[in-house]
Amino acid sequence: MTSSTAPRAGSAPFHISAEVAEALDAGRPVVALESTIISHGLPRPRNFEAAQEFEQILRTAGVTPATIAVLDGVPQIGLDEAGVRRIADEDMAKASVRDLPILWAKGASGATTVAATAYLAGRAGVRVFATGGLGGVHRGASDSFDESADLSSLALSGVTVVSAGVKSVLDIPATLERLETLSVPVVGYRTTDFPSFWLRGSGHTIDWQVDDAAEIARVMLGQDELGHGQGIVVANPLPEEKQWDPAEHDRVLATAFAAAEAAGVSGKAVTPFLLGYIVEASGGTSLEVNLDIARNNVRLAGEIAVAWSALTAESDD
Repeated sequence: MTSSTAPRAGSAPFHISAEVAEALDAGRPVVALESTIISHGLPRPRNFEAAQEFEQILRTAGVTPATIAVLDGVPQIGLDEAGVRRIADEDMAKASVRDLPILWAKGASGATTVAATAYLAGRAGVRVFATGGLGGVHRGASDSFDESADLSSLALSGVTVVSAGVKSVLDIPATLERLETLSVPVVGYRTTDFPSFWLRGSGHTIDWQVDDAAEIARVMLGQDELGHGQGIVVANPLPEEKQWDPAEHDRVLATAFAAAEAAGVSGKAVTPFLLGYIVEASGGTSLEVNLDIARNNVRLAGEIAVAWSALTAESDD
């Protein structure tokens, strides 16, 4: 983790890039992007190339990208190329919401998780956020109490998050129950089968399906009109031809759980162990699917941001 002089008291709590600020002021579409996928989710130098690709997908669609991270203690809403390069090249901590004041005090840098990205996007007025997969309730959470801060952050952020569900190593039904308890709406994009990240479905049904970006924008407007401050989860499955082969997925997953048990891994260490094991055991296949997931979610988030911009322009008229 890098560090420098801490920000001074009374300085701005976060910095919005000129590009993002101009787009927000003009009501143009903006999409937030997390930085942990760059710093922790992909190998170097491919992570930098992927970060540039995600931003370019949005720019091509007429959408301003707002990649979010903490640099030298200050949360950044929108990074220039040098900022993206720092996230890709430097060893940085994963920064969740609880870490933000500590990073600020120390003048340290960190890559923002889904929770921190959603929180900061909401504070800055960015209403749409694309990620890969949402964090959730971990298997065995009744003993470990291991639950991602992504869920509680979504209950407060007011941001629409596009994700490919949650990874199949998590407790999917418990995650859906927790989202219901937190009153976070969950809608499936052209499906009612909640996706399990690498696979199009999990076998767990969600109540509501939406069929286009304009409908999602209307759900967002309903949130605002009703004063319902929670975020929205848009579960976006991969196209069938892009998903991991289900039989191979099941084989690798079973092997990963057996390896964790044999190694005596328990509690909060289980999920990181499983994810690392899966990348190696799949021969990199899971990593390629990860990239397809991110691209797919960024595209849909861009469409939603465009629809939201158009809808709010109509409402203002």
